[in-house]
Amino acid sequence: MVTLKQLLSCRLKKKEKKQNPILQNSPQKKAVCLKVYTMNPKKPNSAERKVAKIRLSNGKITIGYIPGESHLLQQHSIVLVEGGRIKDLPGIKYKFVKGVFDFHKK
Repeated sequence: MVTLKQLLSCRLKKKEKKQNPILQNSPQKKAVCLKVYTMNPKKPNSAERKVAKIRLSNGKITIGYIPGESHLLQQHSIVLVEGGRIKDLPGIKYKFVKGVFDFHKK
């Protein structure tokens, strides 16, 4: 027998989940590095992954991944952030675009 709550639950509209709330539906955003450091990846992998805590142009703070082998990023460097998660780093959903602003090779 179906209960009243079960009947009503299928009629309620489900809220749409925003794809990328921090980037606010834009492909990239400008950001300033607050802290550059390393993290260890999840279980089967072992390495030092370079990440940076950043403040986006809209004032929100998050963590982004630094791709590539070498970089010259430090505090107050300006970077361009795009979406794209890093599989073996939990909680990191953004990465930096190389060759734009202060983010370039040695």
